[in-house]
Amino acid sequence: MKIRRILATAVAAAVTTPVVFLSAAPAFADTKPSPASTQKPASDEDDVEMPSLEELKAAVALAQKEYDEAVVELAGATGARGALDKPDHALQKAVTEAKTASEAAAAKKADADKALAEAVQAEKDLLPEATEDEKAAAAAAVVEAKAALGLAETAATAAATVLTEAEGDLREAVAAADRVVTLAQKVKKAAAETLDEAKEELAFFEEINGECDEDPSLDIAVSGPKTLTAGQPAVFSLRVTNTSDGTLDAVNAFAHAIRAPEPGEVIDEHTDLTDRIIPVEWSSADNLEWTSFTEEFESIEVGKLAKGASYDVKLRLTVPADASAGEGAAYVYSEYENNDGTCGMGDYADVDFDILAAKGDKPTPTPTPSETTATPTPAPTVSTGGTNTTTTQLGGSSRTVNGTLAATGANENLTRLGLAAATAVALGAGAMVVTRRRKAGSDA
Repeated sequence: MKIRRILATAVAAAVTTPVVFLSAAPAFADTKPSPASTQKPASDEDDVEMPSLEELKAAVALAQKEYDEAVVELAGATGARGALDKPDHALQKAVTEAKTASEAAAAKKADADKALAEAVQAEKDLLPEATEDEKAAAAAAVVEAKAALGLAETAATAAATVLTEAEGDLREAVAAADRVVTLAQKVKKAAAETLDEAKEELAFFEEINGECDEDPSLDIAVSGPKTLTAGQPAVFSLRVTNTSDGTLDAVNAFAHAIRAPEPGEVIDEHTDLTDRIIPVEWSSADNLEWTSFTEEFESIEVGKLAKGASYDVKLRLTVPADASAGEGAAYVYSEYENNDGTCGMGDYADVDFDILAAKGDKPTPTPTPSETTATPTPAPTVSTGGTNTTTTQLGGSSRTVNGTLAATGANENLTRLGLAAATAVALGAGAMVVTRRRKAGSDA
């Protein structure tokens, strides 16, 4: 799909220009770009633009028009080809007439052959006592029969030539009609594929651009160690803050982590990044047990959050023990839904880190959090006013991006959050896109 290819292109571009990713699509667009985010990419190939809803609808309309025209053209071509098989077609008539004439000429030639043979035999059968007049008459009959045969042969040859030409004209017309039908079929198939893709593009765009828009009512920040060792858990801190003028009834936070591509690795819409996902668990003062993100429990249910209040969460990332050294990123975002049906997407933030290969000995597991250990350490300073980088108390740095994350439904009436996440690896390490559709829930 074009949009997914654009996202993939943005990923590739973000290897050297990470900001391209952040402006690649409305789903991740910076609503108030900083000066850095407005810089022109280094090359036209990196200048990635997402189509608008109106453009996508126009593309569907155009594709539908072209498909309809292709259907008509194919029907016309098929009809024209079928007409060539009908007896009343001019070419069919020409063949029939030529065949009749050729058969008649051939019959006359056969009669002439027979007449000549009979004349020759009659001359041979003359008795010795035949008169000179009888011999002359027999010889004249042979001459006349030969002349008649010559005329019959000429007529038969001419008739056969006319038939051959008529049949050739019909074959050429049929072959041409078949080519037109084949071409029309290809055009129709291509038009159908274009229409399907246009419809899919539109549906995908509408899916990732739900009714819940980016909203500064929620701020989010994440921080953690700058170096992780494969096989050994590492703890990060996440804080969600209500910056609105009132209470938000239902707040959810999401966290994901992923290992960056290898140097030179090609990332496109067909790339399977599932083996690069880093498992993330979370705990909080309300949930002391480390809890994994699953399809059933894919968010941190913060719940009601009063004006100015914050909610702290601990995230535990465990890079697979067999992972090679490299780089990675954790990324978080938030949403809210109020009882009156209003909803919104909060800030997006991420933090990058280096990954070290596992040591020779077995990693020492982090103990299960207790009431003491589960209480989050002081959360990172929350960035405000569009600041791109936040210094954290854990020594890491997080880049808060005021991006519009796309939304889809989460209950039968409203909740949205269709496109779940994306990650950009800082310091020129690269970027990648991970999308997932949120499973609709039955309750608000």
